[in-house]
Amino acid sequence: MSKFVHLHMHSHYSLLDGMSKIPDLVKKIKSLGMESVALTDHGNVYGMIEFYKECRKAGIKPILGVEAYIAPGDHKDKSNGDNDEGRYRHLILLAENNTGWKNIIQLVTASYMDGFYYKPRMSKALLRQYSEGIIALSGCLGGEVSQLVLGNRFDEAVGVVNEYKEIFGKDNFYIEIQRHGKIPETVAIYNKMIELSKVTNTKMVVTSDSHYLESEDKETHDILLAIQTGKSVNHPKKFTLVDDFSVKSAEAMSEKYKDISEAVSNTVLVANRCNVEIEIGRVLLPKFETPNNEKSEDYLRKLVEENISKRYKVVTDDVKDRIEFELGVIEKMGYPDYFLIVQDFINWAKERGIVVGPGRGSAAGSIVSYIIGITDLDPIRYELLFERFLNPDRNEMPDIDVDITDTRRDEVFAYLEQKYGQKHVAHIITFGTMAARAAIRDVGRALDIEYSFCDSLAKLIPFGFNLTKALESVDELKNLYKTDERAKRILDSAQRLEGVARHASVHACGTVISAEPLTNLVPLQFSPQKDDVVVTQFEMHAIEDLGLLKMDLLGLKNLTIIENTLRIIKERTSEVLDISKIPLDDAKTFKLLQLADTTGVFQLESGGMRRYLKELKPTELEDIIVMVSLYRPGPMDLIPSYIRRKHGKEESTYLHPKLKPILEKTYGIGVYQEQMMRIARDLAGYSLAEADKLRKAIGKKIKKLLDEQQEKLVSGMIGNGISEKTAKAIWELFPPFARYGFNRSHAACYAVIAYQTAWLKASYPVAFMTALFNSDSGDVERMSFLIGECKKMGIQVLPPDVNKSSASFETEQDNIRFGLEGIKNVGHNIVQAIIDERNAGGEFLSFNDLITRVTHKDLNKKSLESLIKSGTFDCFDIERNTLLTNLEDIISYIREVRKESSSSQAGLFGEGFTFNQGSTALELEPAPPADAKDKLAWEKELLGLYVSEHPLQLAAAKIALAQPTPIKDILAEKSNVRMYRLAGMISSVKSIITKTGKPMAFVKIEDTTGTMELVIFSDLFTAYQSLFVEGKIMVVVGKLSFRNGSTSLIADKVKEL
Repeated sequence: MSKFVHLHMHSHYSLLDGMSKIPDLVKKIKSLGMESVALTDHGNVYGMIEFYKECRKAGIKPILGVEAYIAPGDHKDKSNGDNDEGRYRHLILLAENNTGWKNIIQLVTASYMDGFYYKPRMSKALLRQYSEGIIALSGCLGGEVSQLVLGNRFDEAVGVVNEYKEIFGKDNFYIEIQRHGKIPETVAIYNKMIELSKVTNTKMVVTSDSHYLESEDKETHDILLAIQTGKSVNHPKKFTLVDDFSVKSAEAMSEKYKDISEAVSNTVLVANRCNVEIEIGRVLLPKFETPNNEKSEDYLRKLVEENISKRYKVVTDDVKDRIEFELGVIEKMGYPDYFLIVQDFINWAKERGIVVGPGRGSAAGSIVSYIIGITDLDPIRYELLFERFLNPDRNEMPDIDVDITDTRRDEVFAYLEQKYGQKHVAHIITFGTMAARAAIRDVGRALDIEYSFCDSLAKLIPFGFNLTKALESVDELKNLYKTDERAKRILDSAQRLEGVARHASVHACGTVISAEPLTNLVPLQFSPQKDDVVVTQFEMHAIEDLGLLKMDLLGLKNLTIIENTLRIIKERTSEVLDISKIPLDDAKTFKLLQLADTTGVFQLESGGMRRYLKELKPTELEDIIVMVSLYRPGPMDLIPSYIRRKHGKEESTYLHPKLKPILEKTYGIGVYQEQMMRIARDLAGYSLAEADKLRKAIGKKIKKLLDEQQEKLVSGMIGNGISEKTAKAIWELFPPFARYGFNRSHAACYAVIAYQTAWLKASYPVAFMTALFNSDSGDVERMSFLIGECKKMGIQVLPPDVNKSSASFETEQDNIRFGLEGIKNVGHNIVQAIIDERNAGGEFLSFNDLITRVTHKDLNKKSLESLIKSGTFDCFDIERNTLLTNLEDIISYIREVRKESSSSQAGLFGEGFTFNQGSTALELEPAPPADAKDKLAWEKELLGLYVSEHPLQLAAAKIALAQPTPIKDILAEKSNVRMYRLAGMISSVKSIITKTGKPMAFVKIEDTTGTMELVIFSDLFTAYQSLFVEGKIMVVVGKLSFRNGSTSLIADKVKEL
């Protein structure tokens, strides 16, 4: 048995302070032969469930704790001074039992929700309230007791020790001893702390306050602290733990503190007293409140019976049998409340016009979900499997993820809060960790190594690679590691920091609902980014481990586009459309898909997908389901064969006739996981529940499981009359499914959304494109591309107009009008003031009328200049240059109008004067009109793009002679074999000096279809440097380069047009 237990230990959840990842920490403790260990992160318990599980798995007893921050008075008082002493002191809290753990949850929650002031703080009054079951240690040098002793206030220290003993109980408070030789303060108080123990008759424990695993991690830990503080390791005022704060062995601790050996052995006594049991894997579903207090299972059946006729005109025996089977499984597994909760908020959302996706993931395989409105796909028609969603042989919580309009997700969350109570509903926390590239840049910055070197080093890491894999695979990186000391130093530390938690934030879609108040089980805090958003301190996997109901409410932009398109259609035509009831065989829609006119179409917009759509010429939804499934790395290689087979250019083959009914829809190609499950059922006699286990076993790639399943599957097929040779050949189809087999339920749901967006575009193109503009309004390059698309469709995008524009893009007859909030320097308040006045008093009759009626303070020189230059006042037939020339006089006039307005006088020119809105009360000095180039430049500056026309159109004839390939088509290419010619306008130039001292440049070039990067190497850049200027129009010839997920053109020849 170990002679020492670590009672003060930090993991990487002590954000940017601790460095130890929990699995590594537990592994280290196990290697040291210790039977127990505590986790005491700074102020939080983020990692506690992971810690608990890892310890139990390793046969180590977990001790659950926290290094608390104690406020000097009331923890809610945030006026306690400007230094740490005035703000907080440290104290270690350990859970002795389950009551103590529950109290730590309450304390940590209160410290974040009520006591946060620089740190999450508790008060002694709060400690008294929640002291039961807690063992406290006096803390490190930052503790109240240590600081009093250090300040030669021994008598006060005695009083504080006795106070804590009174709070926690005389046997539940220990004096914590730390002696770090390189921290003189800990040496200075060492004997005094021992004396304090004797004077107060309080037992001591020794701790090491570990922040990292090994002694050699210290340099990297210094780098981590530098990242935290934003200072470099070379900064004279850097923060560092000067001594060794690694995880020490029991022998090392015993030797170091042999003069107070009882303080070493007391750690074991404390550990023996700490026994917390957390139940992992149970199910804690909230109870759904049914009408008349009906049983949940009875009410679920009632909902199915009431709604079945809405889904099926004829209820066949297949439908009846499927319903009974599913309800039986749902009732047996205890999940009726789960289905009732989900259908309730989904139907609530639909009733309020919030567009909800037809389904997501495997939930679409449930006919019960379909009938009660959770999903909108008939699982019988689309051959979707319930067992893929809810396996009756595995007691796992169902997982129904829901896509909703991304702009109205908060409304659904608010409904859940109102329905189940604010104390029962919260968002879920997530942690950003240091990824490979970011770790390199962070470490390089902390080491004061020039950014350009760090950035180029980071860019050598392929996307999706960790540093270890990159060092094994990328020759240039390997060479730098061997030959450049800077690279070696960065990469060594970056590898240690990779995966370390960097910050906490709100999970994009995770929501938890609890039957009892959440703080009975989970500590809460406000989001670090939004102080009105409550989040759990446990991430989603820990929430699931505790058995709580986790809902994923995913905001999907494409559903917002659908919702806004439907709104525009209703406003223009009074037509109310139900997107879930549109025909799925519309000829116009499939014509659009065959032409690959898929800008804005969900899942089908990329260049590669367009190319395949043109070849495929889809004729039914099944084709879209296949494309959604196959257009991914790996299975993408199967697409050409699928296309050939669809068009009869390649034979569809089957290893056995029994495979044909299963694979016929995909022309003999295995695409879906559900096909694999049906093969196992129909050919080998598996139940679908067993087939789902087979699917999971293959996905895990564990040899023992694979061998077992291979034997079972092959023998099952042989038993069904299939030859051994054929059976083995069929088995060989299965392992590849682990690489590319896709969930058909999910693919079908997303194919429906794709079809819905295509249908709206084909049927209501102006409304759809308007919604698309509003959805992408923050992306200038995208907006420019959409304008080009509109021109092809015969839709004109009209510039902003003070009498016609809304705040956002709106339809105007068969065109689209630019919104006022899209103009740079023109904020929401002045836009609203203009629209409100226009709605109240009618259109503005003149420029004078406008500046007389709109008196809002934000109509100032900056906003007025932007409105003028963007053409917003062109409707008044006054030259923009005239208004700009007279801008100072206009501003003076506006000030006088406001002055008169605020003094409530009859008018600007005295009592009884009536302003003639048709006249020109303000004399404007004429100015020559701005030329077309100036106007286009203003559009680009203030709207971010060219609306009236693109400068390239001025050179359209010359560009046509060059016969260039559109940038959009070049970006869709996957081969770098051939040379490409493009023509466009330079939008930015970034020149650099290479390692060899030569200049080169990265140039952004745009045409009317898109933007891409040119790489201009030294010889070409030097020879034609005068051409590489913003605004120049040129022809470029070169080869494609694919790197880090982006495409660029390496220029070989350039010519100005």
